Amino acid sequence: MTDQATAKSSHRRLILVASVVAIFWLFISSATGPLFGDLSSVQKNDNSKFLPAGSEASRASDAILKFSDTTSSSQFPTLILFEGKVDASKVASANAFVQSLATKNLVDSKGTLIKDAKGNPISIPISKYLSPGAPISAFPSAKSDAILANLPLDANLSQKTLPDKKPALLEIVTTIRYYATQYAQENGFITHTTGLGGLFADLFNAFSGLDSSLLLVTGGVIALILIFVYRSPVLWILPLLSAGFALTTAGGVIYELAKHNIITLDGQSQGILSVLVLGAATDYALLLIARYREELHNYEHRVDAMKVAWRGVVEPIVASGTTVALGLLVLLLSQLTNNRGLGPVGAIGIVCAMITILTLLPALLVLFGRWIFWPKRPKFNTEDEKLSGVWSKVAKSTENNPRRYAAIATLVLVVLAAFAVTLHPNGLSTAQSFTKRTDSVIGQEQLTTYFPGGQGQPTQVVVSADKAKSVATKLLTLKGVSQIAPQTESPTSSAVKVVDGKVLLNLTLAYGPDTAKAIKLIPPIRAEVRQIDPTALVGGTSSVYYDIDAATRTDQKVIIPLILLLISLILALLLRSIAASLLLLGSVVISYYATLGACSLVFHHLFHFAGEDSSFPLFAFVFLVALGIDYNIFLMTRVREETIKSGTRAGMTKGVTVTGGVITSAGIVLAATFSVLGILPLVFLAELGFAVAFGVLLDTLLVRSILVPALVHSIGPKVWWPSKLQHD
Repeated sequence: MTDQATAKSSHRRLILVASVVAIFWLFISSATGPLFGDLSSVQKNDNSKFLPAGSEASRASDAILKFSDTTSSSQFPTLILFEGKVDASKVASANAFVQSLATKNLVDSKGTLIKDAKGNPISIPISKYLSPGAPISAFPSAKSDAILANLPLDANLSQKTLPDKKPALLEIVTTIRYYATQYAQENGFITHTTGLGGLFADLFNAFSGLDSSLLLVTGGVIALILIFVYRSPVLWILPLLSAGFALTTAGGVIYELAKHNIITLDGQSQGILSVLVLGAATDYALLLIARYREELHNYEHRVDAMKVAWRGVVEPIVASGTTVALGLLVLLLSQLTNNRGLGPVGAIGIVCAMITILTLLPALLVLFGRWIFWPKRPKFNTEDEKLSGVWSKVAKSTENNPRRYAAIATLVLVVLAAFAVTLHPNGLSTAQSFTKRTDSVIGQEQLTTYFPGGQGQPTQVVVSADKAKSVATKLLTLKGVSQIAPQTESPTSSAVKVVDGKVLLNLTLAYGPDTAKAIKLIPPIRAEVRQIDPTALVGGTSSVYYDIDAATRTDQKVIIPLILLLISLILALLLRSIAASLLLLGSVVISYYATLGACSLVFHHLFHFAGEDSSFPLFAFVFLVALGIDYNIFLMTRVREETIKSGTRAGMTKGVTVTGGVITSAGIVLAATFSVLGILPLVFLAELGFAVAFGVLLDTLLVRSILVPALVHSIGPKVWWPSKLQHD
């Protein structure tokens, strides 16, 4: 058999393999697609469940449970505020109304019974989700200008899903608002439903758009960018289709793991998963297609071009994906369950993106042939236009003036980084977490004008019975503690309830329980209590938030250094150079601090956000450093390949020339996908989206394009120390 016949046989065999791979992925997608659609049904969004088991708020929660007639250790106080003139008859009427709510069946915003998965109306009373034994009552404000009612929901039950696969809490609060609005109109009140129940329901509602608007907008943004990059009406479909397959595959795997409680998924993780997978998969696709297009100029048959292109990109894609996945998996060391959940959720997404782009996309490109690039089809034995384009000029200019470019780029980064100290990651209250003024946010704001901010959501102290009076007297001297009431045997009894020699004190704070002022009260409350009773425990909503913030700060001290160490090792192994790995790592770290500085300026002076979540620096670091190093990996693996052929300086110039367009395009895609997080009305995701988008663009346009090439040109071959390339 001649060489030509052998080649044709090999080509036919590989095309057949490509067909099998494509069909295989169709089967996978058909199985995982429906599971991805049901992802929201396995979410868990209760902050108290995210606490470390040994935290004081967690131990207090277990102790507080003993004073309750219910088996639930967590309640969602759902507060209904009625604003208007109040007299005794209206208070009695309001009490009768809120107690009647227990008998109401769940309805939608129009008052129609909710439906099951088959569309049949079903009757589910609110009483099914109330905390057994907890009092339901309404009482007037001190100035008789408002009434506040508390409907205590069982947090464990209210977070379960209904037959229509929607969160029960969302439908419960919708029902409460429907009937409360009717009652308010009939009695001359203005009403708002707030408290933890109302706030979390609005939070769930914010995430309800993940399966539709977020994905549609993200897909639309990526499609527009790909059409612009490729100047082709059809080519963009293949990378976007592959990215979609990666997302549904990841979603299917995560659904099964979350369903069986192997990992924890919350709304925040699901939102990040979508943009992370679509963005990363598209980035990998851009790298593969760019190299494939380059090789089509050098090989007559598309199969040969793909074999060379695949070998050229498999190492940087695997190294990049491994870096991001391992960086995310370090979150498993977090003390907080939701952070630990995001680690494997994101890592699974990245691994699925890698596998899909390295298997499905090459198969599709080979099957469709050169025509998919129409109207700019790359022809065999013709010059690649990239070698004389804009990035060729940028590369040569940096080579000619490396120190000047390095100084300018460093100055820009240092100036921005100086503003990082003005960031305020001290936490956001639930009300401050929304970019829009929801009903619960308005209600929370109005509540404090009539009642103490902590009304209905007390800070709770479990203390020895013989020391309870001394503790209460001492705590009332603290500014911010409005009133203290011991737990009684029953709502109608004045006898203090004693369990195992302990008493439960309910502290009403002057501030909302999840506000910065309330959270700052927890350390002095705990300190005062400890002086009298060292065995006492302080729990409640404010304590939960305080312990979450404390755990987050501890996580930062552990996780950030470990991620830096992991990335350093991967870079050193990939580039066979310690010097190059440290150079790249340093460039990304200074880019991270520059991004934080830019975020501070934008968040405080442009968007006027109240502050940043305490976990913002950690999440920003994980994504910016892990994703930011990607582009340096894409660049430096190609530079090393070219250095072996023609030396360090020539290799750097060629590397920037051939990767400039694709890496910049990849950065724009990833920045655009994370920017889409801004469509969700949540401050944390809007801030994270902006941080990643700005940081990625900073990496691609300044750090990777100017700073790193300029530094490599200045250092010369020694950048490859201790490998043999340092002598070339």
